[in-house]
Amino acid sequence: MRHPVTLIRGDGTGPELARVTRDVLDATGVEFDWVEVEAGVDIMASAGTPLPQAVLDSIKKTKTAIKAPITTPVGTGFRSVNVALRKEFDLYACLRPCKSYKGVRSRYENVDLVLFRENTEDLYAGIEFEKGQKNTLELIEFIKNLHGAKIRPDSGISIKPISVFGTTRIVKAAFEYARANKRKKVTAVHKSNIMKYSDGLFLATAREVAAQYPDIEFTDVIVDNMCMQLVQKPEQFDVIVLPNLYGDVLSDLCAGLVGGLGVAPGANLGDGGIAIFEATHGSAPKYKGLNKVNPSAMLLSGMLMLRHLGETAAAVRLEKAVAKVFAEGKHVTYDMKPNRDDPTAVGTREMGQAIIAAMETVKV
Repeated sequence: MRHPVTLIRGDGTGPELARVTRDVLDATGVEFDWVEVEAGVDIMASAGTPLPQAVLDSIKKTKTAIKAPITTPVGTGFRSVNVALRKEFDLYACLRPCKSYKGVRSRYENVDLVLFRENTEDLYAGIEFEKGQKNTLELIEFIKNLHGAKIRPDSGISIKPISVFGTTRIVKAAFEYARANKRKKVTAVHKSNIMKYSDGLFLATAREVAAQYPDIEFTDVIVDNMCMQLVQKPEQFDVIVLPNLYGDVLSDLCAGLVGGLGVAPGANLGDGGIAIFEATHGSAPKYKGLNKVNPSAMLLSGMLMLRHLGETAAAVRLEKAVAKVFAEGKHVTYDMKPNRDDPTAVGTREMGQAIIAAMETVKV
């Protein structure tokens, strides 16, 4: 069976990673009908936007996409393309596995966590009011009259919506994943001791959903305590479900437990049949065109895509091949060497070729 897939080439090191990822996925033996599209800062000059309509149209048609990293400006400029894609297709569930692999430098062993981050609500909903603007000052006055709270007039404001609907579906997604993958526990992360009407709603709703899954253990942990416990004893956790902001922060923390963002894949899923897979890390523009960056996170995102498409055997073979190259430690990029100046480090393309070669030898 052939699978239509949109390949978003991204910017910075994105196009290099996209090329290697396509080559490795083609080498699995699965047949793809690729549609390559451009998004990010490199296309802005000609398209007038980092997210051209052609990208959205292609995703609507193929239903499945894998995205190379795209730059998100800090503080100014356009909003995140990643966030825009999630909102456009209501991809409310961000799935981020964090798994230990032999050969990847880390202070921990045998970590195997899966995070489910709610993608559409919370402080990332994009409801913001700029300092000094007329509507911001009106909002400050409105809040003072309604609530009695005094907000300084030189404030910027972000609104944090969390709904029963949004929470229910992300928590259900976490439990359904746990059940389908024989996971034993789901942990909800929150700050309901302080934010009683937003995080408090998240926790109350999570408890209601958990009652529908008596076969799976449910716990909840306050977010700051969760950070400490993950560093101390990550093995006590399994599937973790979080609101948007905490999910963003803790997914990077968990990636740090297993070696960093270079080995952290991601998937964005919804109920409309559209799925977008992406590496968790950024575009690293300073390495653009140098054939230097680690392709592993995007390749492992490709592994998640294969599982989504029902190509389980190919997904297992790809993950085993990546793990074999990690464990051998020969044909890996500079960041995976004990010494980052190791002259035996290979480039992005060469690591991809080593993984292709390894796929011919691993057993499924």
